[in-house]
Amino acid sequence: MRSLERHRDVAAYALGVLDEADAFRFEDHLMECARCAAHVTEFGPATRQLMLFRRATPRSVNPMTNAGPGLLDRLLSEVASRHRSGRRRLLFAVAASAVLAVGGPAVAMRADAGEGGAAQVTATDEHTGVWARLTVADQAYGSEVRLEVKDAAGPRSCRLVAVGHDGSEHTMTSWAVPGQDARANTMRGSADLHPGEIASYEVRTSGGERLVVLDPR
Repeated sequence: MRSLERHRDVAAYALGVLDEADAFRFEDHLMECARCAAHVTEFGPATRQLMLFRRATPRSVNPMTNAGPGLLDRLLSEVASRHRSGRRRLLFAVAASAVLAVGGPAVAMRADAGEGGAAQVTATDEHTGVWARLTVADQAYGSEVRLEVKDAAGPRSCRLVAVGHDGSEHTMTSWAVPGQDARANTMRGSADLHPGEIASYEVRTSGGERLVVLDPR
C-alpha cells in the first residue's frame, strides 16, 4: 500500500470496514502520521450516527429504502440535543463523589457515579505505568465514552476495547501514542453495547497487549 493510499484509508479504518491485513498496516501508519491519527478521532461522530441508524432500523427494512423528507430535520435536532446533554453529563461526572477502591497489586482504580446516566472510572496499571480515565454515557444506540490516557511508552498504536458480559469485544476508538510523551491524550468513542452490557474496558496496543483495564462495577 503506497503512502497516499494509506492517507485515503483513514475513513475506512475509522468506520471499521478495512479487512484485517489492511487495518494492521494502517495502524503501523498511524504511529508515524499525526494527521491521520487526528482524522480517525474526527470520524467518531459519524461512526456514532451510523450506529444509531443501524440500531434504529428494523431488520425487515431494506437498507436502500429512501428516507422521508423529515429525516434530515430529525437528525439535526437529535445531534443538537445530544451535544447539549453530553456537556451536562460530563459536568455531572466530574463532580461525582461516590468512590470505589479496587484492590490488587497491578491496578489502582476509582469509580465515580454521576447523574444523567454518566459514570467515570479511573485506573493506573502498576506494571505498564499507563493511567486512564473513562467517562461513560448511555445512549439510544449503546454507549458513548470520553477517554483520557497517559502513556509515556510510545510511539505505538492503541485502541479501547469494550468487553461484553457475553465475551464479545467491540473496539470503541483507536489512536496513536507519540514517542516519549507523558501528557494525556483525549479521545471519544462508542459501541453498540449499553453500559450495563459491558463487563470491562481495556486499553490495548494494536498487537493485543493489555495496558490498563477499567472495571465499571
